[in-house]
Amino acid sequence: MVLLHLAQEAAQAAGLPLFAFHVHHGLSPNADAWRAHCEAAAAALGVAFDSRDVLVEKGRSGVEAAARKQRYAALGEMCRAHGVSLLLSAHHLDDQAETVLLQLFRGSGPAGLSGMDAANRAPGLLGDGGTVIARPLLAVARTELEAYVATQGIAWVEDESNSDPRYTRNALRHQVMPVLAQAFPGFQRRIARSSAHAAASQRLLVELAEQDLAACRDGDAIALPRLRQFSRDRIDNLLRHWFAQRGLGMPSTAWLEQMVDQLLSAREDAQPLVSHPEVDARRHRDRLYLVPKQKDLAGLRDPDDEGVIVRHAQAFRWRGEASIAFPDYGGVLHFDAAQHGIDAAWLQGRALEIDFRKGGERLKLAPNRPTRGLKQLFQAADVPVWERPRLPVVASGFDLLFVAALGMDCRFVSKGEGRIALRWESV
Repeated sequence: MVLLHLAQEAAQAAGLPLFAFHVHHGLSPNADAWRAHCEAAAAALGVAFDSRDVLVEKGRSGVEAAARKQRYAALGEMCRAHGVSLLLSAHHLDDQAETVLLQLFRGSGPAGLSGMDAANRAPGLLGDGGTVIARPLLAVARTELEAYVATQGIAWVEDESNSDPRYTRNALRHQVMPVLAQAFPGFQRRIARSSAHAAASQRLLVELAEQDLAACRDGDAIALPRLRQFSRDRIDNLLRHWFAQRGLGMPSTAWLEQMVDQLLSAREDAQPLVSHPEVDARRHRDRLYLVPKQKDLAGLRDPDDEGVIVRHAQAFRWRGEASIAFPDYGGVLHFDAAQHGIDAAWLQGRALEIDFRKGGERLKLAPNRPTRGLKQLFQAADVPVWERPRLPVVASGFDLLFVAALGMDCRFVSKGEGRIALRWESV
């Protein structure tokens, strides 16, 4: 309510449009009354009002985290609906102290101990990258806000859940912080000063990580021989930054230690895999990859009536379509017009089938190159081992025509009009 009044004065003086956004979580029996209060307060000040209802379902991280995620998503939706590029929140000095203490008790590093920024973008929360979240009251103590409310006669409401000690932040607020205030008066400002020092350290760590990551990048992977030249602390710092760049959840210290140990120390011909909730960390030819979780494909594992895993090729005919989707095989087969490819008329007259490799298949990619087994060709093409079983082949009878990631068999390819080049796109 203090922020609403201050923002209304500032917007009016500057001639700027102002909106008041409210999120109805539906967690309290008083939620309807709170929304009505906010709408009336905005109307009294001549401020445009909008609200969203959200459904909060408790996840693994608890109600607080689930509500926060839904709240910011709703705020982001309202920002986009009204063309808002600056979102103001009323976080204050005590909130900052609570945030830093909670991160400390969780064992966080400099990033967590930096607390909240005075202004930042949060595309992962708001759902876009164009809106800035600013916290103009971050240096103002709660007691100062309470004094302002009293002198200005501002009506406000208190969420009854704020006194429920079952919520971690409330337990800290009501049971720990009063003791700290007695022993260390004004501790909030000192915590905020420490968080500013942590933020400065974190910025330096990010600069170092960017330089190290640039030195170790090899396409989408990290070259492990270059990574091994760094100290363990620099390796961890680089990898955390890499995860952040990819928009992935920050790995725990224990998980990061396991990943580094396995991927750096495994024997040269090994194929280590360390599973993260969002990706798999894999090694291929001394390079580190973060690979999206691979979904099950019906064409890859198809149990028969007795539960034995067998594979069945899917028969099809090409009737001139630009592409055919094969969801059981995880992608789309494209038929591109080309000057160098398979004769379209011949291809339309053939019974075709798509399948995953069974072993023993051979392919001739060029007239001046020998016919070779797919394993050798995949190795020569630097196709990672974990991708190979999921790359389909297209055949006509005993003739292998095409292999995803490798190409077409040159014995069925010629130059001229009416030629088709086969191309596989994983989806």
